[in-house]
Parts: sequence; C-alpha cells; structure tokens
Amino acid sequence: MAAEDTTVYLDDLDISQTGTKRQRTEEASGQNDAKPAPPKRQRTLGEMTFFSGSQRTVSRSSSTSTLKSSGSSSSIVGKSSNGSTSPLKGGMKLNAIPFSLSAYQVSLSDSEKRLLKLECEVMGKSWLKVLKDEIRKPYFLSLKEFLWKEGVRDLEDTRPTVKVYPPVKNIYSWSNFTPLGKVKVVLIGQDPYHGRGQAHGLCFSVPHGIPIPPSLRSIYAEIKNEYPDFVVPSHGNLSAWANNGVLMLNSCLTVRDGDANSHADKGWEKFTDCVLDMVDKYGGANLPSAGGGESGFGRGVVFLAWGAYAAKRIAKLDKKKHLILTSAHPSPFSAHKGFFENGHFRVANEWLEHHYGPESKVDWCKLDCD
Repeated sequence: MAAEDTTVYLDDLDISQTGTKRQRTEEASGQNDAKPAPPKRQRTLGEMTFFSGSQRTVSRSSSTSTLKSSGSSSSIVGKSSNGSTSPLKGGMKLNAIPFSLSAYQVSLSDSEKRLLKLECEVMGKSWLKVLKDEIRKPYFLSLKEFLWKEGVRDLEDTRPTVKVYPPVKNIYSWSNFTPLGKVKVVLIGQDPYHGRGQAHGLCFSVPHGIPIPPSLRSIYAEIKNEYPDFVVPSHGNLSAWANNGVLMLNSCLTVRDGDANSHADKGWEKFTDCVLDMVDKYGGANLPSAGGGESGFGRGVVFLAWGAYAAKRIAKLDKKKHLILTSAHPSPFSAHKGFFENGHFRVANEWLEHHYGPESKVDWCKLDCD
C-alpha cells in the first residue's frame, strides 16, 4: 500500500480562477485534523416544508451556499430530466420491460459486438435493458472507439500496459451494486480518482487498503456531526452504501493515469445524463410504498449534489418529485463554506421514511462490508 503522503487525489488540487492547478496537501489547508463545530439543532421535515409541495430555499448566514429542499409528490406523472412531461402511469413497469441478452447480442453489428462487448459482460442487467438503445447511438460508439485506443476493451484484455482507471471490470460496478429499481439516493461525483488502485467505480469511494481521500474525511466528519455514535472507519470503501440503494455515480466513468479529467467531453457526460433520466423515470420502482404511488414506476429519490458541478448536473430534474439537496463540495478547500452542518444525511432519511417507510432509510454509519 502506498504511503498516505504520496497519494494524490483530485480534491488535493486547488484550481484557481485562472484554471492553474496547484497541488496542495491537506496539512497546508489546515483541514486534515480540524473538526467542524457541533451541529445546530436539526431541522425537522415540517420546518423544511417537504410535505407542502412547494420548493423552499433555506439560507444560513454562516455559509455562502444554500440548502435547497423541495416538496414531494407520490404521483407518477412528472417531468423527466430532459424537461418533458412523462405520464408514466400508462407506460410499462420496470420489471415488465422484456430483455434477452442473447437476442440483443445477436442484433448487434460486428462493429457493435466488438465495441459493446464490455457492456454486455459487466453492466448490471436492470440498467442494460433500459440503456441498450442508448449505447448503440453514434456518440457512445465514438466514445468506445476512443476508449479502445486507450486500451479499454473487454474483460479478456488484461494487459498491464493499460493506464486507465478504474479497472475494466469496475467501470460499471455502480450498476451491479445498485439495481435501478432499488435506487433511493443518488450521489453525484465528477471524475474517478486518477491514481493507481484508487478508483473502483463508485464516486468518493476507494477500495480497502487505500488511504482515505480528503473529501471522504469531510464526509465522515459530517456523518459524525449528525450521528454522534458513528465510529469513523479506517478505510474509505463505501460499497455498503451502494448495496443499500445509494447510486454512487461519477459523471465521467474513466480517467487516464495521473491525468484528471482526461476523459471529459468524450461522451461519458451524455451517457450518465441518460442514467439520471432512467433514475428519474424508474428510481425506487421496486421499493415498498409508504404513502401511495404505483409500484413499478419511479416515485422520487434523494439527490445529493455537493459542489457547483454536481448541482448543475441535476438542475433540470423535477423538484416536486425528488428531494434535491445541494451544498458546497466536501473538499478541504470548500467544506467549511457550507458542506459541514448541511444536515443532508438525516434529512435524506426523513424524506425516505416518509415516502417509503422506515425500512427504506440508509444506514450511513454501517460501512463494514466490502
């Protein structure tokens, strides 16, 4: 395992307004050992007007950011993330959508079979059946041609010379940990970690044995604020959350070794926008219902958007259908500007309990599985 002081993460890099990157350590930022002040009294759901059906912005004088919370609706008629009205009640339920992997593979051209072999091999089937047409579009095939030249091909290609992260088998791990119908929270990231061994397909998370990234330390500190009994783990593996319905999605799913954002603007962003469209349409479809809503269709989920980039990615979603929580990014350079004391973990669970019952809450404190 690499020593912690030699491990560099994207959020260790301070990017100035001119776009110049300056590497800084957590120690220099003064955030590594600093603990945020104890949180103020938690706001209740009533105070945040989750049940009123109207959007409200709650401002804190101690922060330059705002916490946006929205009303909720159990109606399955709402806006899709492309802004159009989608009357889902007359559509097909998620589990009723037919899909045969073998028939799909037969329908592919020779070029598509080569380029989409990885998706057919490793993408979770609940996702593949709703994304099967998207990955045949020209932009995605162009993305796959680019990745092919970068060395990202299929599971049979294990050449050690490939310097793209995460490993090929983990590019779509989010889709296997969190089936579409069980999504209840979406955590938006930007770019996979670009150091060896760090990325494993879940945003903000690293495998066991890898030093905890600085942003994740801030996340742990905020959980400790909201749940004082939380025992901060010695690792940064968040797969337990993914297994519990938290979709941990980066906007770009691959990155070149040591080169942050090197695979940006190649097509991943358009693809993950489509993933969010599917969450808008079917997220939570297989969750038990506590307050109405037809099983088999999406009835709303929680979106955690930390930082301006993440907030922009989900800005077009229906704020009456979903709970959308925004704040500053947990990076050491911005966590004190509104991430600490944002109350997101408790607020998310209150909303989930109201919509889907107490069993739907995420155990944010349980991180003891691989």
